[in-house]
Amino acid sequence: MARALMKGQNAALPVAELTVAVRTDAAADIAALLLTSRRQVRSDADFVFFNQPQGPGVRLTGADGELSFSLGAVPADVDAVRVVLTLGDAGDTFGRHGAPSASVRDAAGNPLYEYTIEGLTSESVVIALELYRRGPDWKVRAVGQGYAGGFAALVTDHGVTVDDAPEAAEQPVVRSVPGEERLSADERRRLDLSKREVAKVLLVKQAATERARVVLVIDKTGSMHRLYRDKVVHRVVRRMIPVAVQLDDDGVLEPYLYAKSFLRLPNVTVDQAESWSQTYLHVYGTHGGIDYKPIGAVNSEVPIISEIMSTLRPGDAPTLVLFFTDGGFSDKTKIARLMREAARLPVFWQFVGLGRADYGLLRSLDELDGRVVDNAGFFAVDDIDRIDDAELYSRLLGEFPTWLTAARAAGVLR
Repeated sequence: MARALMKGQNAALPVAELTVAVRTDAAADIAALLLTSRRQVRSDADFVFFNQPQGPGVRLTGADGELSFSLGAVPADVDAVRVVLTLGDAGDTFGRHGAPSASVRDAAGNPLYEYTIEGLTSESVVIALELYRRGPDWKVRAVGQGYAGGFAALVTDHGVTVDDAPEAAEQPVVRSVPGEERLSADERRRLDLSKREVAKVLLVKQAATERARVVLVIDKTGSMHRLYRDKVVHRVVRRMIPVAVQLDDDGVLEPYLYAKSFLRLPNVTVDQAESWSQTYLHVYGTHGGIDYKPIGAVNSEVPIISEIMSTLRPGDAPTLVLFFTDGGFSDKTKIARLMREAARLPVFWQFVGLGRADYGLLRSLDELDGRVVDNAGFFAVDDIDRIDDAELYSRLLGEFPTWLTAARAAGVLR
């Protein structure tokens, strides 16, 4: 019996010979992109589709369109293979059809994994699954990320040459905010590269001109101690700054640390990120004149979610909450009730699981009923330092533009 995967979940692939199929009641084609660690093809030969049905270690088979994999034959410089489903009829969208399902089977036909791709609306292309290397082994990740920009946007974003692409394609607009001039040349270069990746995601998702308040919430419980000690959380903050620069008019992050209670910390600005992290990113003690002890070392999400909701009013501009945690959501009934209430407020919650943990309720947020709009997303990462900017921002911002459209249609946003 196949194991069911939730969006963002990953699992080990126990065999090297396998088949991937994606089923839908729409007229659709399956394809594969073989990608380097930079999430780009090496050449157009790494794009497997109906006009080029074979690539290194991957081939298109079957009357219904399936992909057959020989992972041992995939070149060593290919870090991941993305499985893509594309609608064939112009103007068609996945929202008009039932949810597609992706399945993974071994060479003997035995089912390994099944993933139902929920929540698609205006997209005509979706990345269903990603097969990726983890050391000497391979894993599968349930992605379910749509591309409202269409097929050409997807493949060109991954480095494939499209012959009939417009000569002057729209370019991402990279914003700047006060304070960047105080950065070193190397810091500005790194920031500009990251901002460009954020801008590309927003452009592809047709949200390049959107503006939003950006709130950052970070778990400060005892189980997070290693991630603080090893500066993983510091690097998370640094990588969230380009999101704020592209979305927030002032380019600031509004940060909270939470455990049983929470702390509202001073804003993170583009030129003070390193000193801010050194001052405030700690699990225990007194730092920056703030005593961390009263908020505890075990987690309760209800107070921090309630606090952020209290800052919102119907009709406000959008708020994007970037919520990093290593799991342990225990007040599931109360949290579910709050998320239903929050669906009527102008806020989208993007939860990110750090490390290898049991995320429980977070994995089922997409299935939470009783909400006027789907107001939350979740994905987990085993090691965020192994994810490049293109993949991180694509996953981080993949659902936010869809929520913006749905929230406006439902009257949640102006």
